[in-house]
Amino acid sequence: MLSLPAWGQAAAPAHIDSGDTAWMLTATALVLLMTIPGLALFYGGMVRAKNLLSVLMQCFAITAMVTVLWIAYGYSLAFSTVGMQAGSIGWHSIIGGLDRAMLAGLKPDSRYQTVPEAVFVMFQMTFAIITPALIVGAYAERMKFSAMLWFSGLWLTFVYLPVAHMVWSGPGSLLGDLGVLDFAGGTVVHINAGIAGLIACLVIGKRRGYPHVPMPPHNLGYTVIGASLLWLGWFGFNAGSAVAANGSAGMAMLVTQIATAAAALGWLVAEWVVHGRPSVLGIVSGAVAGLVAVTPAAGTAGPGGSLVLGFAAGVVCFFSATRLKHKFGYDDSLDVFGVHAVAGILGGLLTGPLASPALGGFGTVTSLWGQLWIQAKGVGFTIAWSAVLSFVLLKLIDKTLGLRVDDEQEMQGLDIALHEEKAYNLS
Repeated sequence: MLSLPAWGQAAAPAHIDSGDTAWMLTATALVLLMTIPGLALFYGGMVRAKNLLSVLMQCFAITAMVTVLWIAYGYSLAFSTVGMQAGSIGWHSIIGGLDRAMLAGLKPDSRYQTVPEAVFVMFQMTFAIITPALIVGAYAERMKFSAMLWFSGLWLTFVYLPVAHMVWSGPGSLLGDLGVLDFAGGTVVHINAGIAGLIACLVIGKRRGYPHVPMPPHNLGYTVIGASLLWLGWFGFNAGSAVAANGSAGMAMLVTQIATAAAALGWLVAEWVVHGRPSVLGIVSGAVAGLVAVTPAAGTAGPGGSLVLGFAAGVVCFFSATRLKHKFGYDDSLDVFGVHAVAGILGGLLTGPLASPALGGFGTVTSLWGQLWIQAKGVGFTIAWSAVLSFVLLKLIDKTLGLRVDDEQEMQGLDIALHEEKAYNLS
């Protein structure tokens, strides 16, 4: 039997546990912290000063909009189990129904495993919030605010919610029944968002002057603070995915720390060898790569496996972020594809083998190659799903609203052009 994420396992005892609930309340707050202010500052520091507020605004607006959409229909489409049956593939293997729209039937004593269902609704909402916010980094400094809102809302609806349902909704889900392991979102969140980011930057085109005009980060201090908040918040992301205050949560927290530290060092070493010096931006980018890579494996990998996985993610993502995009000429502004997609793919693939007790894992995988093939099918399906639908949505918006600001607005900066505000008033 394969190890499933917490929300795909057998029903827990029929009572609400105060300890589990307290931990999940904390974990939920930590995951929300990842987007505002964590991701907002991480991205905000890397753009030019004239675009700082635009990135902060995008992350904040996505947080508000996704909250409303999640309540209206998002939770229902992602986690409704009406019409699902283990081993049977149908429409509801791909997407949930609308029986829980507007959280119909939710009461204070409604239970999900050993926690109030309201807490689980909120916990999963924070995942839905950060995923489209991650894509912001790929098209930063050049997308219209209105287009960003439409794209984020439509992408949540047609890309994120089905993938979340196919992986996490339990018996009868397409990828869940296939046996794909994704404890906390390597496939659902990071590959999904990373591939969408690549498509977005290809469709919208390069920033004016890229790559000939220097576009260095305007405030690496913000980026370090943002990365540190992401590291902290990720304990809620990964350890919270146990949906309990138990040994699985404790181990997930430990392997998250190990993989993140190893990846930071892996990027540092690779950059030091190649460029002759380590950089601040490099070490924090490496840390994020490690956080991404360990996410799908956090519930099943052991300490040794997470160490290897993290170091590999740091080295691989250094080359994907610094060499790959320059070789192929796409302008992934803040390396959404280079870090999130690449580390997500690496982590998604290696989650299977690292779950095996033979490699120090805590899963029930008996065939390393068999599970690797299952993981590869899950990764490949997610890449295709996100790429095709993201392309269609972006083209639709471009033909109607238009995706990109005009040349004058881009030169002026999105802060003034779109919001009539400046991040810094130094007079």
